[in-house]
Amino acid sequence: MKEFDAIIIGSGQAGNPLAHNLADSGWTVALIEKEYLGGSCVNYGCTPTKTMVASAQAAFNARNAHQLGIEIPEIKINLKKIVERKNDMVQHWRGGQEKQAANRDNITVFKGAAKFTSSRDIEVNNEVLASKNIFINTGTSPLILPIDGINEVPYFTNRNIMDLDEIPEHLLIIGGSYIGLEFGQMFNRFGSRVTVIEHQDRIVSREDEDVSESLKEALEDEGIQFITSAEAESIRQDENGVLQLSVRSKNTEAIISGTHILLAAGRQPNTENLGLDVAGIKTRNGYIEVDDYLMTNIPGVYALGDVKGGPAFTHISYNDFQIAFHNLFNDDKKTNKERLVAYTLFTDPELGRVGLTEKEARKAGYNIKVGKIPMTRVARAIEMGATKGMMKIVVDADTEQILGAAILGVAGGEVVQTLMFLMQAKVSWKILKGAVYIHPTITEGFFGLMESVK
Repeated sequence: MKEFDAIIIGSGQAGNPLAHNLADSGWTVALIEKEYLGGSCVNYGCTPTKTMVASAQAAFNARNAHQLGIEIPEIKINLKKIVERKNDMVQHWRGGQEKQAANRDNITVFKGAAKFTSSRDIEVNNEVLASKNIFINTGTSPLILPIDGINEVPYFTNRNIMDLDEIPEHLLIIGGSYIGLEFGQMFNRFGSRVTVIEHQDRIVSREDEDVSESLKEALEDEGIQFITSAEAESIRQDENGVLQLSVRSKNTEAIISGTHILLAAGRQPNTENLGLDVAGIKTRNGYIEVDDYLMTNIPGVYALGDVKGGPAFTHISYNDFQIAFHNLFNDDKKTNKERLVAYTLFTDPELGRVGLTEKEARKAGYNIKVGKIPMTRVARAIEMGATKGMMKIVVDADTEQILGAAILGVAGGEVVQTLMFLMQAKVSWKILKGAVYIHPTITEGFFGLMESVK
């Protein structure tokens, strides 16, 4: 048995920086990873997808350059080169993680699957490690829906669809939220016909209806087809290799033919083989239960990132590391209770979101004011020829503080963070009403947005 000051299971966006910082503080650290250092973000998520989204954006811009007076006679998509660039980018970041771990003598990396043999002992590769401080950062995996016949046909998830070297003729996507929409628009811009099947009555259903509808219209304008309020019931492959997907929608059933299918309808926690029951660690629907300090019901055992449920974003995982590391060395304990969550859907137009939606604010009982303008009222967007989308802000009418916002438009994820900072400072929204904005910028749209608040 080997004793360590800390054992970290999973090298994601919480596990890696925690290992590095604990090692720099003089702790001996065992970092266990069964696949690649860097976790989902570096290997299967943010890094590769946004790299390929950039290629799709370039294709779209080239294809539509004539609208700005630029004539490009022929657009060719070389998917193999796009994938090679993606792989190079992944290897760059993964290599950086490997180098950081290797450069610290008191970090020992164990490549293999971890399993609790007690609340303090972890087995990996038939070797037992022990520590009083254990951090679980094992993340999530794609949810494979129980569609009749799904295991008898070739299907893709976000983990392997980015390795295709040929553009799908007709890509069927199960799930109309973040992953499904980003991949849907990407492959549509590469030249695929794309059909998205969503079981809710609208896409990105957690967002307000006006935001959801505005995004849907923008994607439909590019040729993406949506089937909502629908369930995928069965799938078969005919003698020509074409997929036949049976979909039931509003009491009617249809067969949709496609060449490829992407499952993008949810995630599931990577906890099944961790031996959590042996350790006595409580879970709910597979996700590890934690308190406001990220500790499980077993003192000294923590869960960080997506595996504990809640917002599944890289920046939330990193903030989990910040909370956990701070609390190990300081008496003024930090919690995740009042954490302000901002996020971005990297479609085009881009959806930047922070705080409560209008629907959530009303449900919570707030007395609210709402401001909303289309991007057609933003000068910079007009000049760029990028007027799809809208800006929206939700204000607490009693305190005049911002409760939430949605920026669906050019650089929406960048722009919404200005409002996030004001929310963190707990100041009145009116500070933006009389502000002097740089002309012409997307943020200048706040002038009209604030004037619309009522």
